[in-house]
Amino acid sequence: MIRKQKIKPWIYILPALLLLLIILVFPIMYTGYISLTNMNMYHWNDYKFIGVFNYIRALFKFDSGFLEALLTTILWTAINMILQIGMGFLIALGLNSPLLKRLSRIYKTLLMLPWAMPAYISILLWRVGMFNTEFGILNKLLTLLGLSKVDFLGNNIIAFCSCLTLNLWMALPFMISTIDGALHSIDSSLYESAILDGAGFWESTYCITIPAIKPIIAPAAVMTTFITFKQFDIVYLLTQQRGYMTGANLNTVITYAHQNAFVSNNYGLSGAVSILLFVIIILFSIITNRSL
Repeated sequence: MIRKQKIKPWIYILPALLLLLIILVFPIMYTGYISLTNMNMYHWNDYKFIGVFNYIRALFKFDSGFLEALLTTILWTAINMILQIGMGFLIALGLNSPLLKRLSRIYKTLLMLPWAMPAYISILLWRVGMFNTEFGILNKLLTLLGLSKVDFLGNNIIAFCSCLTLNLWMALPFMISTIDGALHSIDSSLYESAILDGAGFWESTYCITIPAIKPIIAPAAVMTTFITFKQFDIVYLLTQQRGYMTGANLNTVITYAHQNAFVSNNYGLSGAVSILLFVIIILFSIITNRSL
């Protein structure tokens, strides 16, 4: 009887476990298997086992492009997170000032629009409506000011900045809303005591606000870091979409893996890059879970 009771919960969750194995575990294992072969367009059926050659090529062959893509990805993630947390905190502080509290419902609704809008629509709107050399609003403004037009997606540096701007526009509302909610959770009596003790605004912010909201902001920051690190749509749709190549050769790790799989048809190398990305994310997850 006791044995049946122990087995019964496993029977109930068996369909869910099988679904997880099919959807999650099997693709990871199959990608790992492909990464150890020379599977590509020319060896689709007669591919051979080549061991860790694809990993060696990705990590140690400088002209493979992986290390450059990894550096770009780390830089992309670091700059995005610094700006998102810093700007989100300052904007949330400003929106919580007594002058704007009456308008809180309006600005909270407006803040949700960029974040709630489908990413594909937002990226296309910015690509055509903002960054376009001939019809974009930014170049129209530059022309009105008597300045020459700028190709915002023409080379790697300016394309990186353009992608960064768009990502901030899409991601900042979430961070601002999270920090805004955290600020509302702080007991106002703490600030009153600080004022009586002679503390100014910045002293109160440093000694009360930041320590109080840190436990709330940390999980949101970690989650946003993961999303930013493996972001694909912004870089690809702005600079690499077929029929709309801009001249920039900007690659993050995930666009590099996509390029090797679906442009170069080198599935073995793409699989190796995907597994390396998976390992990096797992390691980062372990480190952050210990620190939280």
